[in-house]
Amino acid sequence: MTARGHRAALVRRLQRLAAPICLAALGACAIGTPGALRIDAGHRAQGQSSRVDVLVLHYTSLGNDASLRVLTEQNVSSHYLITDEDRPKVYRLVDENRRAWHAGQSRWYEQVGLNATSIGIEIVNAGKQADAWAPYSPAQIQTLVLLLKDLIARHGIKPRNIVGHSDISIGRKIDPGPLFPWAELARQGIGRWYDEDRVRELEQEFLRKGLPDAAWAQEHLRRLGYPAPRSGRWEAETTRVLAAFQMHYRPADFSGRPDARTLAILAALP
Repeated sequence: MTARGHRAALVRRLQRLAAPICLAALGACAIGTPGALRIDAGHRAQGQSSRVDVLVLHYTSLGNDASLRVLTEQNVSSHYLITDEDRPKVYRLVDENRRAWHAGQSRWYEQVGLNATSIGIEIVNAGKQADAWAPYSPAQIQTLVLLLKDLIARHGIKPRNIVGHSDISIGRKIDPGPLFPWAELARQGIGRWYDEDRVRELEQEFLRKGLPDAAWAQEHLRRLGYPAPRSGRWEAETTRVLAAFQMHYRPADFSGRPDARTLAILAALP
């Protein structure tokens, strides 16, 4: 064999040896070698929606600095924190695509464990102090309204799914408390509320004809998302659920007593 023939044979051997190495390298790229994975994000599936169904409002029971420290350094968190300052700050502490640890044991309609499907918003507020409740500042509520409107628009949140911690954790939590201005939020197009004229009509009707029974109230509480029993009696658990409902929709009296106004609101709510 000539020298040229030897060189050609050597080149062919090297090409045969290199081929498996190249294929192995391509295989490594295909399964995702760090730094080499290429993802084409140029196509969007129609069959999708936000993971977020519910917005849950809380108060912190702490001041600004302590609230921020607890929500970032301990095993509790929220997606957003609104401070109590003349010009409130809004901190985003957890990305909206991730689960914050704010709801705990919870239920709303058929959903349980709402951390997986909700955004939690903590508002710096002292909560219940002795026999008094701390008010929310107008600046905080104005800031909250802006945040809520943004979240509602981006995630398609239904009015019925803007709730307090007390709504989803019956008897375990009482925030955001009876001074939280749900009616004011409703006037700005946020959340579920009732027609006052219709409530007055129903209230007078119930006073004339007698109050509906416990089974009726339990059915309406379940219709509105609350986990009411099916006992048909005014027992302790039904009283706790009704008190949570009243704290949201009738905060002047959240004793759990089924009076005519409370039952009228139950019937009037969409």
